[in-house]
Amino acid sequence: MQDVTTTEPNPSRARIPKGIWVLGFVSMLMDISSEMIHALLPVYLVTVLGTSTLTVGFIEGIAEATASITKIFSGALSDWLGKRKVLAALGYGLAALTKPLFPLAPSAGWLVAARFIDRVGKGIRGAPRDALIADIAPAGLRGASFGLRQSLDTIGAFVGPLLAILLMWWTSDNFTAVFWVAVLPAFLSFALIAFAVSEPEPAAGQEATGNPLNFAAMRQLGAVYWRIVAVGIVFTLARFSEAFLILRAQNIGLNAMWVPAVLVLMNIVYALSAYPAGVLSDRINRTGLLALGLVFLAGADLALALLPSLAGLALGVVLWGLHMGLTQGLFAALVADSAPPSLRGTAFGYFNLFTGIAMLAASIIAGALWDNFGPAVTFLAGLGFALVSLAGLLAIGNGITQAASAAEKQ
Repeated sequence: MQDVTTTEPNPSRARIPKGIWVLGFVSMLMDISSEMIHALLPVYLVTVLGTSTLTVGFIEGIAEATASITKIFSGALSDWLGKRKVLAALGYGLAALTKPLFPLAPSAGWLVAARFIDRVGKGIRGAPRDALIADIAPAGLRGASFGLRQSLDTIGAFVGPLLAILLMWWTSDNFTAVFWVAVLPAFLSFALIAFAVSEPEPAAGQEATGNPLNFAAMRQLGAVYWRIVAVGIVFTLARFSEAFLILRAQNIGLNAMWVPAVLVLMNIVYALSAYPAGVLSDRINRTGLLALGLVFLAGADLALALLPSLAGLALGVVLWGLHMGLTQGLFAALVADSAPPSLRGTAFGYFNLFTGIAMLAASIIAGALWDNFGPAVTFLAGLGFALVSLAGLLAIGNGITQAASAAEKQ
């Protein structure tokens, strides 16, 4: 099949609508809050509360799967109502309200409950927010718009752990104090989306959507969309939770204060690569960039498995961050490209549902392998899944390029 580029215009930040920037800062503030907590939570559960690595994997998998399952309902509801901002704001508000539960939790059970509710909030906001970005962004700037939001989001994802490191040092490893500080940016994030984001009117001639959770709507999403979902599932099986990067850092000897540096490094690389990858994907075929991302993931797994040292850890984390930057925003752009405008919320919901289930499976498998065979086998298994994913992507990649044609027709 002929290789198809996605657009002719030259994307630039100046042309990206204001609403995309605001939504990026909303994501950034919430990620600062969330990552201050999540950078410490696996170590806190294992070293302070005495849970097993398998339990950490199960908690992380359940948390992300919960968010993904919720997204299908919130995304479909946003299509049915024709309103996306109110659901996105509700999700950010719920996540903000759960943040005080982390410093107040008296036991592991309470922490699991707080993590669960927090991910419900993420699930409520995720698909409507992504559909709102697709509604706001011009077709020729979708890759750049999703890449920009992802970069700003990821800035929060490394600022959060960096603040956690500084606060752990300042408070002499006082986990509870760090969790309390994390409450503030969460409420700032909610205020920003509530008062600074405007939702565009539906496009002229766009038909109202009835109940989108039916087989007719699934067929309407089209074959190209479902190929993208299939690739996303296999990708996710190859990429388990970043909690295992934190545990690998602890495994090679980093103390609790410095363990969040793993997420700082990964997310700096992620933030620096996501926006350029999005801009590039508006000019060339997106499939090639996804394949390159898988190559970086395979390299990360290899380094983390075979180089149990600070240098090996740093190399693996950098490659992991490059993989994230080259894949996550691109998947969102591909979903937006391939889905009808009236079903974008549902499309993001289904995509996140199925990849969330894959994340649950991947994290549980990784935790079981770690407990029974050690970290090296865990990352070698990830390498195997990455190579299988790469082979599958190369086999069906030509079909995915049809998403570019769909974008130009909308």
